[in-house]
Amino acid sequence: MQAGNENEKKIAAPQSRSRRALRLIQIAITVAILGLLIVLIISKMMTRPEVIKHNLAKQDIAAIVEALNSYRRDNGRYPTQPQGLHALIERPDTDPVPRAWKKDGYLARLPDDPWGNAYLYLNPGVHGDIDVFSYGRDARQGGEGDDADVGSWE
Repeated sequence: MQAGNENEKKIAAPQSRSRRALRLIQIAITVAILGLLIVLIISKMMTRPEVIKHNLAKQDIAAIVEALNSYRRDNGRYPTQPQGLHALIERPDTDPVPRAWKKDGYLARLPDDPWGNAYLYLNPGVHGDIDVFSYGRDARQGGEGDDADVGSWE
């Protein structure tokens, strides 16, 4: 009886090795596929950096508009054109002086747009009560594609 068990062990051993080899091949294929997907995603992002910059500008503008809305809720109006966006980080001392300005301000700092320029502010706005915008990569009004303006009205 023992001889039969030894033969079964000899036969079983190669099968478990082949299973382990198959699992290793499956893992290697899975890792290769994941690596390829990561490379494709990264290369896609690197070929369109301006799209990423436009999306960052939209996020900045949304945060600035939210801070402006908080300012308006607290003070009954948006900062005037001369007070500008700076009123979100430092209490204006020109009329109309805000009556309930937050002690720490409405933003920690004013961000520059992704192209290194200051965001622009209009009160009254052309597209709404106020407009916050960037002229984009070319820093000039208008433009298309990568040079397109990015604004709070979008």
